[in-house]
Amino acid sequence: QVQVAESGGGLVQAGGSLRLACEVTGGASAYSVAWFRQAPGKEREFVAAISRVRDTTDYGDSVKGRFTISRNHLQMSSLRPEDTAVYYCAATPRGVIGRRQSNYVYWGQGTQVTVSS
Repeated sequence: QVQVAESGGGLVQAGGSLRLACEVTGGASAYSVAWFRQAPGKEREFVAAISRVRDTTDYGDSVKGRFTISRNHLQMSSLRPEDTAVYYCAATPRGVIGRRQSNYVYWGQGTQVTVSS
């Protein structure tokens, strides 16, 4: 059974950086991985994704240029209070990435990121 687990969340000041980790049983190299986030009272939104094929990446408009995704991590820089959310890692064995939650089969429980102003 595939399991996904996030770690690395916490409290950081605006302008700071944080690195989240995503562990997928069986190894991240066998899956395409994405990050989503959900702030209180808001819908879950796409953050970034990386394909297991050629490491193709995609980013949501609100994080482009500030976040960097790799197979096992999400590096977040220049953080803003509006980045505060629960961050979820998701995985799919497919080589094609997408921005919809339905594109991903396996999900972690989430890790809280709080950015103070």
